[in-house]
Amino acid sequence: MADRIVPHFHNDPGVGVIEIGAREFMCIGARPPFDHPHVFLDMGGDTEIICPYCSTLYRFDPTLPPAAARPAECALPETETA
Repeated sequence: MADRIVPHFHNDPGVGVIEIGAREFMCIGARPPFDHPHVFLDMGGDTEIICPYCSTLYRFDPTLPPAAARPAECALPETETA
C-alpha cells in the first residue's frame, strides 16, 4: 500500500480557521458522505488559503507536522481516504 503524500483535512467541527502543517493539501469539506469534491489546494508562498467549495480558511503553521491540524480532529486519518 502506498503512503499518502498529500494530507487531507475536513471541517466537520465548523471552525473558522484550521491551522495545518502543509502548504499543499486536499480539502474534503466534511467527512463522507457529506464531503464536497476533494479539491487540491496549494498555498504557494502564502500562509493562508480559502477553500472555494466550503469557504474554510486554512492557515499554515510551520510548527505542525505536515499531516497535522489545529484543531486536531480536522486532520483526516489516512484510513478514511482510501
